Amino acid sequence: MMNLLDIKTPATGEAKAVKSEFGLDNLGFQNLGNVYWNLSAPALYEEAIFRKEGRISQHGPFVCSTGKHTARSANDKFVVRGTDSEGHVWWGEYNRPYNPEKFSLLMSRLQGFLQGRDVFVQDTYAGSDPNYRMPIRVITEYAWHSLFAKNMFIEPETHDELRKLVPQFTLICAPSFNAMPEIDSTGTKTFIILNFEQRIAIIGGTQYAGEIKKSIFTVMNYLLPLQGVMSMHCSANIGKADDVSLFFGLSGTGKTTLSADPNRKLIGDDEHGWSDDGVFNIEGGCYAKVINLSASAEPEIFSCTRRFGTILENVVHDPITRQLDLTDDRMTENTRASYPLDFIGNSVAEKRGGHPKNIILLTCDASGVMPPIARLTPEQALYHFISGYTAKVSGTEMDMTAEPSITFSACFGGPFMVHHPAFYAEILKKKILRHGVKCWLVNTGWVGGPYRVGKRISIKHTRALLNAALDGKLDQVEYRRDPVFGFEVPTSCEGVPASVMDPSSSWESKAAYEDRYRQLASRFIENFKKFSDGCPREIIDAGPKR
Repeated sequence: MMNLLDIKTPATGEAKAVKSEFGLDNLGFQNLGNVYWNLSAPALYEEAIFRKEGRISQHGPFVCSTGKHTARSANDKFVVRGTDSEGHVWWGEYNRPYNPEKFSLLMSRLQGFLQGRDVFVQDTYAGSDPNYRMPIRVITEYAWHSLFAKNMFIEPETHDELRKLVPQFTLICAPSFNAMPEIDSTGTKTFIILNFEQRIAIIGGTQYAGEIKKSIFTVMNYLLPLQGVMSMHCSANIGKADDVSLFFGLSGTGKTTLSADPNRKLIGDDEHGWSDDGVFNIEGGCYAKVINLSASAEPEIFSCTRRFGTILENVVHDPITRQLDLTDDRMTENTRASYPLDFIGNSVAEKRGGHPKNIILLTCDASGVMPPIARLTPEQALYHFISGYTAKVSGTEMDMTAEPSITFSACFGGPFMVHHPAFYAEILKKKILRHGVKCWLVNTGWVGGPYRVGKRISIKHTRALLNAALDGKLDQVEYRRDPVFGFEVPTSCEGVPASVMDPSSSWESKAAYEDRYRQLASRFIENFKKFSDGCPREIIDAGPKR
């Protein structure tokens, strides 16, 4: 906001109470308006309401609209090509090279744009493991984006720690600032640009807060593997026997929902590292999809949509009563809730756990042919990890169609992976073998036919399968070897119908099922060709056969 009249806003008096000694002048910022340092959630509420950035709904969540960008703009992300990163980055669809000189010019214009404007600063950490924790600074144009950063990252424990924090990476988010494609060589006016050499990321032209979260995750995906730490797009929880489980998956596969299990403690819902000491959460909060959220099936997440401090993006609410309607998708199907991890009652306060005993690869198969669960060899697990097969669910990225479409996203998080997928797979392989981890492929998609013909597997049945796998009950049942993919499929599971356990049995035509299954296998084989140069032969051979 350009405060030309020098109006006193609600938090003006406390704006510099916990100002860092490492000021914004170190980044070349000059002549800014008011700088609001490390405000509390109530103060950020007051600033956001004062600036008309959103409204308070019933029970206290802050509700806002992200405008035309209701999802990530994956096609607008760039990585600055530098001498240090040149040999590490897997250049291509998700890591588009950006000219360093262009970045400097765009950064200069952004600095000029912010002159005279108020900004909000949150000094936080990425990484709950003290050995791999990175101090980060998030500078935002909007107050609610500062609250988002406060929710999503790990807060310093004391004011003194805040004052002395020196960021190792800085992210600047200015939605009102647009690129000029003809000058800046961007595809549109929207941009997300990461500069690993200068340790800066800049975002403009989009209000979607998920860009802040995923940009920092991308940074950690670059830095952690260089230290031998596996960075993962996964959720993690821990059972009563201290057994840690990882859930890999893209948006819409059930990663957040399935990890928020009332019988297990939540380590985190989306981003983790795996070091020699165990698993740790990269974040301090959760960013859950809430469209059609069920109070009975997902009680922990549902309760968070009724709490002060939660941010609800693009959730429809009654302007008079302020009551929420989680079923209304008129703005987007990608409605989101951002809240601190400790809003989940059974979360792990330390955000860390030991080495995993189980890895679950989640896929949402819109073809309706994949089994609901399969046991994988380490080689098969790495093949499916690199493949990252699922169906993109409407709303998670801009320009998507309403109908789920087959996609392969490397490492179950292609847009956020910086190194070659084989580099991540090699680190994962060593950890799986060293710690004797069991690996599973779980389908949360359709059975009885493809999308619009069959029906989606119920959360109840998926939970029953997962519980049986994690508790060791599936070790006691018979298995059949899948003729196409070669993995082992259990023939029965207590509480799960036979029609779900064997997808082919619920199709009207067995021939149609087999034809669709082999078509899917062919898609896997064709997709994996782009990884063949960097992958060991045993992983390539672990894929499906025509």
